[in-house]
This record gives sequence, C-alpha cells and structure tokens, in this order.
Amino acid sequence: MNSDKGNKLARALPSAPPSDKLGTNAKLDSSSQKRIGDQLRAMYDELMQQPVPDRFKDLLDQLDKKREE
Repeated sequence: MNSDKGNKLARALPSAPPSDKLGTNAKLDSSSQKRIGDQLRAMYDELMQQPVPDRFKDLLDQLDKKREE
C-alpha cells in the first residue's frame, strides 16, 4: 500500500501564498452580465407581482402611526 496517497492534493496546491490582488480585477464579459441580469430580473419580477400579505400591511400601518406621533 502507498503511504503517500493522502498527500497528492497538498502537493498539487501552489507553495506560494495567494496574492492580495487575486480577484480584484475579475470582470465578466458583457454577454455574461446580460444573462445574469436577465435571470435576476425574471426571478424578481415574478416576486414583485405577488400581493403584499395583510400582516405586512398591518405592520407598515403601525409603523406609520408611530412616526406621526
């Protein structure tokens, strides 16, 4: 049996510590940004179409009354 088997991952990692600049200039191309934006809009548009629950309306009314006092 090979006693070295569990160390393969450790040796595959770089020996130098990661740079502080890693990821600071990460950018998505415009088509990826558009696709993500479209998916987020589709997801939240559906949510925005749902009615506000009565309990939330009641809580908002209570907050408004406290502000007026």
